[in-house]
Amino acid sequence: MRIDLETGDKNMKARVLFGVFGFIFVLLALYVFPPIILEAVVAALCVFATYEVLGSTKLVHNRLELLLAMLVSLGHFTVLPLDLGDVMQGLVFVMLIGSFAIELKFHDSMKVSQVAWAFFGALLVPYLLLSLLRIFQMNYHHGPFIVLLPLLAAWGADTCALFAGMFFGRHKLAPVVSPKKTVEGAVGGVVGGAVLVLIAAVIMNRTLDLEMPLWSAVVLGAVGAVLGEIGDLSFSVIKRQTGIKDYGHIFPGHGGVLDRFDSVIFVAPFAEILFRIVFWGTSKVPYIRKTVPEKPPFDTRMTPRAVRPRSRTRIAPKATESGCKKSGTRPDFLRKCKAFAN
Repeated sequence: MRIDLETGDKNMKARVLFGVFGFIFVLLALYVFPPIILEAVVAALCVFATYEVLGSTKLVHNRLELLLAMLVSLGHFTVLPLDLGDVMQGLVFVMLIGSFAIELKFHDSMKVSQVAWAFFGALLVPYLLLSLLRIFQMNYHHGPFIVLLPLLAAWGADTCALFAGMFFGRHKLAPVVSPKKTVEGAVGGVVGGAVLVLIAAVIMNRTLDLEMPLWSAVVLGAVGAVLGEIGDLSFSVIKRQTGIKDYGHIFPGHGGVLDRFDSVIFVAPFAEILFRIVFWGTSKVPYIRKTVPEKPPFDTRMTPRAVRPRSRTRIAPKATESGCKKSGTRPDFLRKCKAFAN
């Protein structure tokens, strides 16, 4: 560790300090602050991620197109009572009409490829990142806890891969894209991610009665480590081809939002799908948390007689001597007529 702090990464201290404070803030946002705070933070992360992948890389030069992409990214957090499919359909329509209208206006200086990148930054990146919020709202009792598992699978595996590569790294994984990554480090990340998520699942099962199968924890940790590595390398390719070192500087020692959440963007959707399978029938996943008021009990005292609900239970009339003579053979009267005759 002394080598890392003194002769290795110069920003290691800043990364460690920010990581500690960031972890504390995540816990406060999950368990202390009201849900609107978490939603606002995720919304800000989505907008920053959209700007970084389009603006910082100069993949979208047109400022109007960039502004449209950022607004559409923010549009994922609608306050309207709409389902996820309706929200995405509306955003795709707005992005389609707006992007090609801007393309027609600036067709001399704007390439069609900017429209494709704008769709990627405004729709795909926020949608994948919002899997964290959908997991948080999944299975209301345990959602704030299981959302830590994909973060642990991504960041925990990254940390294990870092130390495994430092001590055992010999063979380069992607020499051109990321020269520091090694095959041994990637294997250590897969093993470490599976072990960390498994330990967390065992603790949650015993303390929270989560009833999460241990095999699913191992799958999430191992597959999440692989997906996180793919996400890290994928966004590194974009940085290499656009000639930038970091996507931004919003996080001291870490860079931008995509520098820190590039692996999470790939792990979170897989975790959401896995949790839907594991907690099938017990999870309730709205797109944005909305409180629906409970229907008040029906009070007949405050309701006009004409609209009062009628009881479906048929009550047989009181058996009398004349009634028995007129009832004939109706089954509901026979028993009472016999009792009346006796």
